[in-house]
Amino acid sequence: MDLQLLAYLESFLTERRRHLFEKVLAQRTRHFTVATEDVYQLHNTSAVMRSCEVFGIQDLHVVEELTSKRIDKEIAMGAQKWVQLHRYDSIKESIKTLRNQGYQIVATTPHHDVTHLHDFDVSPKSAFFFGKESEGLSDFVLEEADVFLKIPMYGFTESLNISVSAAIILQHVVTKLKQTPISWGLTEAEKNEIKMTWAKNTIKSSNDIIDRYYATKKL
Repeated sequence: MDLQLLAYLESFLTERRRHLFEKVLAQRTRHFTVATEDVYQLHNTSAVMRSCEVFGIQDLHVVEELTSKRIDKEIAMGAQKWVQLHRYDSIKESIKTLRNQGYQIVATTPHHDVTHLHDFDVSPKSAFFFGKESEGLSDFVLEEADVFLKIPMYGFTESLNISVSAAIILQHVVTKLKQTPISWGLTEAEKNEIKMTWAKNTIKSSNDIIDRYYATKKL
C-alpha cells in the first residue's frame, strides 16, 4: 500500500467525502460475508449487493458456474463502487476460498429446520450462501454447510425472494453482532486498501492522475 499515493488521491476529494469514507469504514465488517450461487435474475444479485452495502458487508462472492451476469447498476444504486465483488466459476472453489479465510458456511434454506434466524450464533465468521430463485442452493453447498439457517415464516408461502431474504438476514445478524464485544471491524490496513479503491472509483480520470503522480516522483 502506497500511503503517499493514497494521501495524494484523497487531496482530490472534498472534506465531506473524506469524512464520509471514514464514517462508513468504521461500520464496515468482514466478520460476515455473502455468496450467491448461480442466481439467474440479474436484478436479484444486484439487489443483494445493495443490501450488503446498506448493512456494512464489504464483500460479495458471486458464483457463476452455470450463469454469467453483470451487475445491474440501476438496481445496485451505486453499491458496486463500495462493495468488493469476487467472482467464481466453481462452487467448490468459492467454498474452499471462504473456508481458508476462516468462514463457516451457512446455507440459507427453508427446507432444513435446524437454526432459526433469531437463534443464530453471530460469534463465528460466517459466509451466508443464497441459491437459485427456483431451486435454491445446490446439493454440494447443502452437503458442505456447517449451519442451515431459516427465516421463520407463518404463511402458505415457503420461501422469499433471495434479495428479500438477504436483507432480512443481514439486518438481523449485523444488528446482533454490534451488540456484542466481538471485534468485528476492519483493520487499519484493510481500511486503507478500501479507501484506495473507493478513491479510484470516485475520482474522475483517476488512472491519469495516478500516472502523473508516479511520473512526478521519478523526476
